[in-house]
Amino acid sequence: MYTKKYKLYEQPYQLNIVGLRNADTKSNSFDDSLYLFYKDETGKWIFGTCPITTDPGTYWLENPSQVDGTAILEAGQYEDAYSLGLHKGQYLALVETKPVRVIRDYDRNAYLDFFNGKEETGNFGINIHRANATGATKTVDKWSAGCQVFQNVKDFEIFLALCEKHKNLYGNKFTYTLIDTRAFRRQVARWAVYGTTALVTAAGITWLIKLLKK
Repeated sequence: MYTKKYKLYEQPYQLNIVGLRNADTKSNSFDDSLYLFYKDETGKWIFGTCPITTDPGTYWLENPSQVDGTAILEAGQYEDAYSLGLHKGQYLALVETKPVRVIRDYDRNAYLDFFNGKEETGNFGINIHRANATGATKTVDKWSAGCQVFQNVKDFEIFLALCEKHKNLYGNKFTYTLIDTRAFRRQVARWAVYGTTALVTAAGITWLIKLLKK
């Protein structure tokens, strides 16, 4: 991640939105995490995390809507690629407004192929939205055909409120960064070699800032 030179936003209430993808290749669980952090008006870092899925559900893996397979968003930083808008014309969410990179999982089974499918770049409607309109959704199912989906609607509502504040201050452009757990583990191993594991705090924010800043 050091070579990526990802952007870290440090202006008050300018959001850093980071997805962390679990290493498990079995689909249909909200087993990934969204990390949201920003500085307040005093310069203090504010941090929160919640469960999401960064992967398509089993239904779409087994029944892809595209002949080349179902889209899985590739790890990377998508600068200014999202804006507040209507997901499928229905409710407010972060919608994809610039091209992103995906892998097409084509083998029609319930397991995620992160590295073996066809790569594509384009506008695919890989939005950041919620699952059920009430409560916490148990399984992904049809809620994601490649989108980044919140499990709990309350988390999503808080997220949207902060996005509105960001929009009012900096315009309707948002950057989304997706990190693969395996990359994080490799970085922690490097820190351990150099005796710097203390950088991984209980809050979990320091390593994210370090990954984005370098």
